[in-house]
Amino acid sequence: QCKEKHIFGHDGLMGSQVPIAVGYCYTTKHPTIVFVGDSAAEEDYVFSAIGWASTKNIPILFVVEDNNLSILTEKKVRRSWEMDDVAKGFGVESYNISDNPNDIKKHLNNVFQKPMLLNINTIRKYWHAGAGIDDENVFDRYKDEMNSLGIEAELIHKENKKIVEDLWQ
Repeated sequence: QCKEKHIFGHDGLMGSQVPIAVGYCYTTKHPTIVFVGDSAAEEDYVFSAIGWASTKNIPILFVVEDNNLSILTEKKVRRSWEMDDVAKGFGVESYNISDNPNDIKKHLNNVFQKPMLLNINTIRKYWHAGAGIDDENVFDRYKDEMNSLGIEAELIHKENKKIVEDLWQ
């Protein structure tokens, strides 16, 4: 946590950063961004926090990083619904989009006017738990895709960073 910069983590429960962010946003009325993975977003307190944010119409952006995996279990094994559909059910403006920076940017027109959720479909290159570079064999299925992007992968990363920095200002 870095309270001086208004950056908060979570308390150890998977997805708990979502109700923490909603509480912060409601209390301060400051535009707030909260990131959560697609598996953590399945926790019941995440749903109730999104619903409550909609009821209170607070300026929050929920970003679901959807890599289709919970450790190694694909989404289709875990559930038959999508986060953007759940959020829409709560009355939250929501989209299921790619991680292309231009696609993300075009969906941010009304950001912080009301609650919004972006379910961003992405590829996980490395194992998400632990430090350092992960066992290359674990995610062989992504090698071809990452290699095919080549220099484009770096350009996408730079464009993403610029969009976030511009919006944060």
